[in-house]
Amino acid sequence: LQQQAEQTCRQLLRSQEEHEQLLQAAVEQAEGLEQSLRNAEALLAERAAQLRDAQAQLSRNKVLIEELRGENRRFAMALQAAELKQRSMEEKNQLLEEQASALKQLIGKITPASLSG
Repeated sequence: LQQQAEQTCRQLLRSQEEHEQLLQAAVEQAEGLEQSLRNAEALLAERAAQLRDAQAQLSRNKVLIEELRGENRRFAMALQAAELKQRSMEEKNQLLEEQASALKQLIGKITPASLSG
């Protein structure tokens, strides 16, 4: 009976050692998982900050694009006005050239007549 009790005691000690080893392994695994989780959370926080920065930059870019579109519309209107003014000036220039040509012809007719008179 004593032998059986000693054998049972040894088995209990081995079982207890195995359980302690399993528990230690589980604790180490849990610590590793906790560290992995902390690393993942830190990385996620960093990526979230990067996304917030990118979103803020995108918002600023949208505002700039709208400002540039407005400026582009103003330039287009100014260009259109300048083109209209240029056409008007070209028409006036054409008219002046026609008048100058008519005057030259008239002078050409008058000059010989005045010299012969």
